[in-house]
Order: sequence, then C-alpha cells, then structure tokens
Amino acid sequence: MQRKGLGVAVVGSGRMGSLRASLAAVHPAVAFLAVSDADRDRARGLAEKTGAQFYSDDNLEVISRPEVNAVIVSTSESAHALPVIQALELGKSVLVEKPIAMSLKDADHMLRVVAQTRGDLRVGYSRRFKRSYLLAKEQVLAGRLGQIVGATLRAYNSRAQTLQVLERSPDATPVTFGMTYYVDIICWLLQGNPVVEVVARGQKGVLKAAGYKADDVTWAILTFADGAVVNLGADYALPANYPTFGANSRVELLGTEGVILIDDDNKDQIVYTERGIPHSYVPGHSLNTAFMGSTASGDWAQGDFWGPLADETRSWLDHLATGRPCSLTTAADARRTLEITLAIEQAALSNQTIKLPL
Repeated sequence: MQRKGLGVAVVGSGRMGSLRASLAAVHPAVAFLAVSDADRDRARGLAEKTGAQFYSDDNLEVISRPEVNAVIVSTSESAHALPVIQALELGKSVLVEKPIAMSLKDADHMLRVVAQTRGDLRVGYSRRFKRSYLLAKEQVLAGRLGQIVGATLRAYNSRAQTLQVLERSPDATPVTFGMTYYVDIICWLLQGNPVVEVVARGQKGVLKAAGYKADDVTWAILTFADGAVVNLGADYALPANYPTFGANSRVELLGTEGVILIDDDNKDQIVYTERGIPHSYVPGHSLNTAFMGSTASGDWAQGDFWGPLADETRSWLDHLATGRPCSLTTAADARRTLEITLAIEQAALSNQTIKLPL
C-alpha cells in the first residue's frame, strides 16, 4: 500500500469533536492537527489538550489550511452542510457525524458536490463498528441466513441523555438522532434491497411536557423491495436514572435458512457504587448503578479511548493513509437513511402509510 501523511482539521470542539481530535492526534499517519469552534476558548482548550498545531473560531480558516487534507465535521446536526461543502470544494476528504443533514435538501446538495468534485464523504454511523454487528454482516455476506424475510430492532435510552440532545438541537427527535443508527444498520445488512414503504406510530409523554415536539416512543414497520418486513422501535424517554449511558438494543434477523439474535442491552456488565459514576454524555448527572459498556461511542480506559467510535475513526484514517477499504457509511447510504427516518416521522405524525422514495 502506498502511504501518505495526513493533516486533519476537526470542525466543532464539543464532545464528539474532542473524541475524534484525541484519536487523530495519536494516529501514526497524522502529522498536522487543527481544531475550530465558534467558542474560541473551547477550541483553544481542545488544541492544548491534543497538541494541535492550530486552532481558530473560524471553521473555514482551519479547513483551508494547506497542511489539511482531511476534515472531520462535528458541529451540531443542523450546521453540517456548510463546512462539509467547503471542505469538498477544496478537495479534502470528509467525515461528518450522523445524520448527514436534517433535511433532504441539504443532503442532496452535499451529494451533488461529492459528484462534482469526485470527493470522498463518509458519515459517522459508528454502530457498524460494534463487533456483534460486524460479525452479523459477515454472516449475511456469507449467505448463511439465506433470504432475510424479516427483522426486528429496538433501542431504549434514558430521558437524561435525550433532553441533553434536545437542549442542543430542539428540532431533533429520537428518530433522527437515535433510531437513525438502526435504520443504517438494517439497510447495511440488507444492502441493495431498498425500503419502499413505511408505517409508523408514536406517543408523546415526558418529552412533550419538557417543551419538545418529540415522541417518547416510536414504532415503525419498514417494507423492503423484496417483501422483507422489519420492525423498528425506540423509547428514548426512560427514567433519568435508568442505569445506562447510551442506547440498549436488541437486533434479530430472520432468514429462510438461519437466524441471528443480538442482545446488546449490556445487562451482563453491571457496576454499583455509592460514590456515583458521572454520565459520559450529561454533565452533572451520575448513576449509582450502571450498565458498563453501554456508552454507544465507547469509553476511556487506561488513558485510551476504546469502542466503536475509536475503531471507526482509526479505520477512516487508515483508509485515507493507505487506501485500504473501510466500512464507514457512504454519503449515498446516509442520504437513504435520512430519507427513511424522515418518512418514519411523517408516517407517525400523519398516521398514513408513506411510500418511498419521498
């Protein structure tokens, strides 16, 4: 493999940007690191923590640096489009956090720029890098399930984390920031078999009482082109002290010649402490009892960050440095996932069956 050095710009110095920057800083192919944030003090703090050579409160300034050939966009969901497009137009490879955008208009604009520039845009659906899902993909590729005729995927999370997300992005919903991971997973497992119809129902409760439009619970049925029927469900409003740091899920794939059952509830790893454990996503919130390993992105341990987001980031950097293939979600896949999540929300709101494409 022909190897090349990388200069990385991280746009957005919040939680996800800080994790990505920390991982990029120690990758052997990265020779230059720049970070930015609208809050200059936060950008400076991240630069000091990671040893970045440059920081700014101007996103375009770090994207435009001549040393930079790869850009990670970790802004809030509604602000993805501009820095992604700017980076692509300057010929930089881009990794953007999920979802690719909050509207199909923005997503389609990004895809047009990808086509015009022949650019490389990947989207951070790090669930793909959980070992259980990678192994499931391998079994599907090997044909061991035969034809997949049905599946069920459900995820539960506490309202503490959901309210933290909604405080940052009031127009988001558990469908667009939570269920979206599982839409990506099932479409990845059923690659090449598009969703053609969506039915969904939702129910409001504590999130509405807190002043947000989001449903507490959403259930959807997706029908794929070959007739496969998939049930998706999410409840991201469990009590604030429910002992999880992220989504707890179950995934079941039903085939004509086999079945895969994945228990990802993390109930096999429990810790209790009277001292409390700080929540990795919600400042000031702690749990006495917790499912270890339930943080979706991963965990700090022994001075390093471990888990799906770390593996995803390293895989992307390896891909850019050496050309080796990677499983990161493509821009086209992410646009498809966005369309399905928007259809789920539309179906839940209207109580109507929604046909795809929208």
